[in-house]
Formats: sequence, C-alpha cells, structure tokens
Amino acid sequence: MLSRRAAVTRAVATDPAGAAIRRANRMQRRRTLAGVGLAVLAIVVVSGGSLHLRDNRPPASGTVVIGDPDQRLLVDRTIPPPGPDTAPPLAEVDLLIDGSIATAQGRRVPLLGTGEVERAHRLTDGHGWLAVGAPTLAGRFLWAVAADGTAQVLLAGADEIVLDAVGRQVAWKQGTVLAAAGIVNGELATTVRAEAPAEAVPLRFVNGAVLVRLTPDRPGHVLWPLSPGPLAQGADRASTHIFGALPDGRLVGEISPGAGSPACLTLLEPARDLRPSQPDCGPETAGDGRGAVSPDGRWLLVNGRSAGEDSALLVDLARLETSTGVPAGPPMTDTVVWSRPDTAYYADAAGGLVRLSVDRATAGRPAAPNALPGLPAGELPVVVSGG
Repeated sequence: MLSRRAAVTRAVATDPAGAAIRRANRMQRRRTLAGVGLAVLAIVVVSGGSLHLRDNRPPASGTVVIGDPDQRLLVDRTIPPPGPDTAPPLAEVDLLIDGSIATAQGRRVPLLGTGEVERAHRLTDGHGWLAVGAPTLAGRFLWAVAADGTAQVLLAGADEIVLDAVGRQVAWKQGTVLAAAGIVNGELATTVRAEAPAEAVPLRFVNGAVLVRLTPDRPGHVLWPLSPGPLAQGADRASTHIFGALPDGRLVGEISPGAGSPACLTLLEPARDLRPSQPDCGPETAGDGRGAVSPDGRWLLVNGRSAGEDSALLVDLARLETSTGVPAGPPMTDTVVWSRPDTAYYADAAGGLVRLSVDRATAGRPAAPNALPGLPAGELPVVVSGG
C-alpha cells in the first residue's frame, strides 16, 4: 500500500517556477496582440495617405499647359469650393458678380482658386461653365467649372482665348502659335496649330472659322479655317471691327471711310478677302468695337449716337443700306449677350443690367438699366453667354 501511494505523482501546492512560466506566457500573448494592432493601424494610415496623395495628383489624361513642347506638363485641379448657396435670381441669365456666378435659377456658385474671371460661357448640357481668366503675368487660363463650383484647368499661359457659340470649340494664341481644339467631356481634343504673327489676336468663331485681327492698332482681319501651316495674311486692311455673321455667310463689320471720318457699318465678303459687298456705308458707330449680331442674323446691337447723345443702337441688318438704327438703351461697357433672337443683355457704365427687347426698342421704348442688389461699388456685372 505504501509503495502504491508513493508511485502516484501529486501536484505541488505552490510551484514558483510554473507560475513564472505562465505569467510570462500571458505577457507574451498581450504583447503579440498589441503589436498586431499597431501594425494594422499603420497599414491603414499609410494606405489612406497614399490614396490622398493619389487623389491630389492630376489624372493621367490631364490638361496640357500651352507652350509645353512635349505636351506632358500637367496642371493640378483646384480645391473644390463649398457647395453653392441659394438666393433670389437676379436675371434670366447667369451673371459674374463678385467672384461668383449668380445663376438664373437663384444659385450662387463661388469661383475659388480660379483667380479673376473675365468671361464665362454656360454649357448647354447643364454640366457647368467654361471660364476665361483675366490676363496675368502667367497669361490667361481657361477653366472648366462644374455645377458645384469645382474648377479644372484646360489651358494655361495663353495670350488670348475665345470660345465658339456653344462651348464646344476653343481657339487660343500664344506667341506665334495660333491653335484650336474641340472640348469633349472636359478635355481638349483634336488640336490644330498654325503659325501666326506675334501681334495677331483671335477674336471669335465665325461660320466654323476663327476671325483673327492681324494687328491690334491697325485695321485688317483674316479668317483662319482651322488648318495647319502659316496663317494667310489676306488683303483686308479696311475693317476695324467685326460683330458677327449673316445667315448667308457675309460678315457685319465696321470700317473707317477716311481719316477723320466716323466709323460706319458695312457687310464684308469672306470669299473676297473680306472686301465690302457694297460701296456705301451704313449707320455710324462709336468705333469702340462693342456689339454683337443676334443669333438669327437679323439684328445688330452696337454702340453709336442718337439725337446727339451716346447710346446703344439696334440696327435692322435686313435694311442696312437705309437703316439708321434706333435707340436701344444706354451705351454698352463690355460684352453683349443675346439670350434669344429678340432679347439681349449687357451692363452699362454705372453697373446696371440692361435687358433689351427688340419689340420695345423698335416701338420707341429703349431699355433702362436695373440696379443689381449686392453688387460691390465700382464693379460691373458680366453677362454669361450660352446656356
């Protein structure tokens, strides 16, 4: 019996060595779990940072800075501004006011990161605007502004930028390079380049071509048909300004018959190097180049004089030879925008918004300016084209 009891192993009530081993195992497990947790946290932080950096880089198909010979220099997107605010609409058209776009629907879309915007065009698909920046030491910029105000650079460093009537084409000039491209899904496509004199300036799209003024301080224009090679100089040395086109392709222009004579309106033939299509000159104008032809080619709104006073004149282009123009409102200070064939908007020298109605003007009731609430002192509103 004693030998059997002696053969049975019994646990020692107090085992210091075993307790130390178990305590060490528990500490090792806690350290292992803590290390794994820290590793997971580090992976999450590094992954988030890499994603953030990736989002701040421009896309692989980013925009091209003008003047980059390899066309590989990219421009980053701006920081998205806060969402647009809502306010009572100021007009039936969009307006550039105090660094934001006041839409015809009553929204206020701030333009943050774009700098000063000189002109804007509303896209017909409702996807925002194209905004042309004012001249800077770095040149002009063309921005694609989304409906929420997010802006992306399409062009940078241009001497001048012009858009077509629907916002699907852009032409620009930098140095001696005259270029044009289509705008597709917020990107430039199918760029065409030509060689042009350094002083030449693109003015507007006309019947699928770009109207170019050869020298800023002397008369003379030429139409660039969007083809590569040297820009043809043409033979026009008489036209001082061109305001648009008629449905038959002739251009509505302004010439100075002689030294000391006031500028007057005439029609120019594109097929004959922009020579006047008639010997006589039409109504006299102010000669400042401000004006535009209505979308249907029937009317011209231009600065001139009526009854001895400066005024905007509405000219019936169907009767240009006999028309003297009717007073339409105060003189224009900047761009005039035709929102419909019978309605135009512009700003006067006091910052008022003028809405021209063809029916009212032809009935002897010129338009009067309307003051815009909230317009900063000394600032003029800019009417946004398109839409």
